[in-house]
Amino acid sequence: MRTPLHIGLLAAAAIQLAGASRPDLSRAAGHPVTAIFAALSLTIGLPFLLLASTSPLLQDWWARQQQSRIPWRLFALSNAGSLLALLLYPWLIEPHVTLSHQRMAWSWGFVLYAALCAGLAWGVRSVGPWTGPQPKDTPTDPLPRSSTRARILWFLLPAAAAVELCAVTSHFSQNIAAIPLLWILPLAVYLITLILAFEFPGLYRQWIVARMLVVLLAGLGLMLSKPDVSSPILLNIGFFLAELFFACYFCHAETYALRPARPSEGTLFYLLIAAGGAAGTFFIGILCPLLFHANYDFALAFLSTAALALAATWKTGWRQRMLWSAATAGLLALVIMLRIAYAQNALLEERNFYGTLRVKESHLPPQALTVRTLLHGTIQHGTQWLAPEFRRTPTTYYATDSGIGLALRSCCGSGPRNVGVVGLGAGTIAAYGRPGDRIRFYEINPAVLPIAQHLFTYLRESQAQITFALGDARLSLAAEPPQHFDVLAIDAFSGDAIPVHLLTTQAMQIYRRHLAPGGILAFHVSNQYLDLPSEIAALAQASGMQARVVDTSANDTRGEFRATWVLVTDRADFFDRPEAAATARLIPLKAGLRAWTDDYSSLLPILKWRLPSSAER
Repeated sequence: MRTPLHIGLLAAAAIQLAGASRPDLSRAAGHPVTAIFAALSLTIGLPFLLLASTSPLLQDWWARQQQSRIPWRLFALSNAGSLLALLLYPWLIEPHVTLSHQRMAWSWGFVLYAALCAGLAWGVRSVGPWTGPQPKDTPTDPLPRSSTRARILWFLLPAAAAVELCAVTSHFSQNIAAIPLLWILPLAVYLITLILAFEFPGLYRQWIVARMLVVLLAGLGLMLSKPDVSSPILLNIGFFLAELFFACYFCHAETYALRPARPSEGTLFYLLIAAGGAAGTFFIGILCPLLFHANYDFALAFLSTAALALAATWKTGWRQRMLWSAATAGLLALVIMLRIAYAQNALLEERNFYGTLRVKESHLPPQALTVRTLLHGTIQHGTQWLAPEFRRTPTTYYATDSGIGLALRSCCGSGPRNVGVVGLGAGTIAAYGRPGDRIRFYEINPAVLPIAQHLFTYLRESQAQITFALGDARLSLAAEPPQHFDVLAIDAFSGDAIPVHLLTTQAMQIYRRHLAPGGILAFHVSNQYLDLPSEIAALAQASGMQARVVDTSANDTRGEFRATWVLVTDRADFFDRPEAAATARLIPLKAGLRAWTDDYSSLLPILKWRLPSSAER
């Protein structure tokens, strides 16, 4: 019965892939998590489920056919394959193969997999279950059943490892540096620990790994307790990856040490490992944004690791119990300390699917009287000086001499302006509003609008008529009739840079449809890791437009940051005007650089390989 069922599921998965199309998220309603989950389930849900079951099935079939114990090394081999694919994709496949060709190759690859897997299933259909030692009451049976404690740890230890992985990845992107492809490093470390635990179990020494883990948990816990203190990027990355390695190695090696002796329990063993990994990911990715207003993911990951280490080493003696009891108590104190630290000078903390928002208030510099800053993770999304002479002055990346300032001054003379802004932030661009102007903001995060309306005054004190469109800006613009914007600013940020789907030739077509004749596109590209001006120049050339970059320096006396904007227009004489000619410079086109499309995008050609120093951050 099981063989025909599995073959039927393989056939159904192949049919699902053949009929799958790109999900239309423009019609998705409700919470983003439900929309994404539904889209993934309808497109790759069943194929993913069957692929994930391959390693346990192969081991079960092998044990039944060979009448031997479970070949655990096949699990290590499967993770080695995952690691190889992880490293090859961004460096070899993504830069050279379009998404449509990737989908086609993946679909044919799955058909081949389904045929091979169906053949193996059919080949073992007549092989009965494992007939090694008989049930436990048989005197000769050397293989006892796994204890309830062991089965619980099969679930909890992988859950703790998954919590560590997700927390480290999130911490890297939000609090250390939003470096493209940086998420590959934590996942690679996670996979390496699985390979070591299941292929080279003799290398594991609990006393060494446990002591290294305690030291790293203590050191990084102290670092987390001082959220406003920064350290060099490479040092941060190195220490957190080391902690992730020892935490996951401990969890996975202890899981392997508790593996079942009976092959008949192998399926349950892997099922609980998978369930634990899914539960840990669900906790960090979905529950934490719903339960907490601030980001305590890393502290909770440390706490769960220490608590699981206490449970896993409980039987090894009182020294380990004392060590991990103290570590668990200390990390619980860390969570409380973080709550106090985050609350200092914070007017508001808000967290949802899109990240963690925080509004800080200070009284420096003195001439500002009061300064309010909107933070998304550690990225500043707007600052306002509330002294009467500054409260309507655009600050940070939006100063009057910046690229957006140049575009707004030069677009329409003294006449009324129609302006679109993708990305609200604190609403700083509204400070440019004059009587008769219209400014329309597009914002995907519903938590940002009330913050900008109530904790900053740019919107309510602007002289322009202001409207809002909530939701993904590209989808909103695609659904609207032409807005005839004189200036359309693309200022949405995901981490440290504009999301890729807003920087494609198809997106440019949508923007051009909404521009008035001679209108200006202003792309805010200030970031430390990507050479976005070169890519936007390629997009402009593909769209028959001109592009120039405007760089401005910081001015601490006015709260202005160093900023980079790229202005794009089809107005032939715009960059010949004296002010534009003096500040806007040509962008050299990179040889071989391709304009991004919805079917192709690669960060490697525009990645800045030199990491900035702490002074440059």
